[in-house]
Amino acid sequence: MKTTIVTGTSRGIGLAVAQRLLSLGYKVYGISRTGNFGSISHDSFIPVCCDLLDTEKLVRVVEEIIRKEPEIDLLINNAGVGCFGPHEQLDVYELRNMIRTNLEAPIILSRLLLRSLKKTRGQIINMSSVTARKISTHGCAYAATKAGLSHFSESLFEEVRKSGVRVTTLQPDITQSDFYETFDFTYSQEPETSILPAQVADAVEYILSAGDNLSVQEITLRPRKNQIQRKPSFRKAEGQPDEED
Repeated sequence: MKTTIVTGTSRGIGLAVAQRLLSLGYKVYGISRTGNFGSISHDSFIPVCCDLLDTEKLVRVVEEIIRKEPEIDLLINNAGVGCFGPHEQLDVYELRNMIRTNLEAPIILSRLLLRSLKKTRGQIINMSSVTARKISTHGCAYAATKAGLSHFSESLFEEVRKSGVRVTTLQPDITQSDFYETFDFTYSQEPETSILPAQVADAVEYILSAGDNLSVQEITLRPRKNQIQRKPSFRKAEGQPDEED
């Protein structure tokens, strides 16, 4: 049985990916800040409640997993948060938390697990965003974190490819999840204007099924039509996190 660590498994894309990996026979360590692991009930799922911003605890948690597991085959850096709006109006502390969650945490987790992944010729999948490759007004800081993650993935792959470790960037566009519940916009209800978490899980399965001679470096998933839906009467509650688990 192969072993994986997936961050942000309580909902949305992370939940769908964890469920898919369990169906493929993986043992899944699911890390979530909230401690709420949705509908996952499986003997091979090990829930781990940990805030990725608590670096000391994160290091302890990962080191404990490494001690328990002789082989770790896969790391999926999925957890992410968003801050959107005119940059001058964004909360400084929300910006800091977004940068740390979207970019710092994946870099640290990759560092902590890289030696284990080299032993198994394993894989890292970093969940970036379509915004990493385009201009994103009213989301420039979010796009910057995702662009940084995509660039980190590309550079790390070139560094470790001789050891057999594969690094893939997965860049979904607007996806049907509650990631948007605290924003003034969401995905449209019109067909063909958003993608499903299960379709992102399909892409993960494809990446993992690639032959030993092949490394899938980047996949971008976009809906056929480009459309978002504004929330006319939206008012954000102070202190409410914007987490894409």
